[in-house]
Amino acid sequence: MLAYAGGDSEAFAQLYARHRARLFHYLLGQLRDRPLAEELFQDVWQKMIHARAGWKPDAAFATWLFRIAHNRLNDHWRASRHRPAAPDDADERTARLADTCTPELLADEQALRLQLHQALAELPAEQQEVVLLRLEQELSLEEIGQITGVGRETVKSRLRYAMDKLRARLSE
Repeated sequence: MLAYAGGDSEAFAQLYARHRARLFHYLLGQLRDRPLAEELFQDVWQKMIHARAGWKPDAAFATWLFRIAHNRLNDHWRASRHRPAAPDDADERTARLADTCTPELLADEQALRLQLHQALAELPAEQQEVVLLRLEQELSLEEIGQITGVGRETVKSRLRYAMDKLRARLSE
């Protein structure tokens, strides 16, 4: 380990070859889940690599490495207590999810946004104003009435006419 900490990459290969089987069997025995054991196995080696500069030969390398593994297992068990288990059909559910970030979908979304802005621009100014205050600012009809200086029923009427025009324009 001193050689590896000093920059000898061949020393890492020797450490890995010497300790990998025992470390993996330890993790597999604790977890009884091969994919999870493989994941934690990689984590332990990464932690060892990151901590190599601070390693002191106070204990045997194997003791230090297994201490890292022990701590990583504790982290795993602690986190799993706070996380509900995945449902049995999680993979199936994930496969059914639509990919919302495809270039085609993003282009369609942008085209719809452009159509909406064009349709809004075609509305009379007082209808455009109530739509923007209601949908973008999420103001109540009363608040819009106070801002525009008209009654609640007038705001409602303008909003209804504007929405009808927008629906008709966007359905073309």
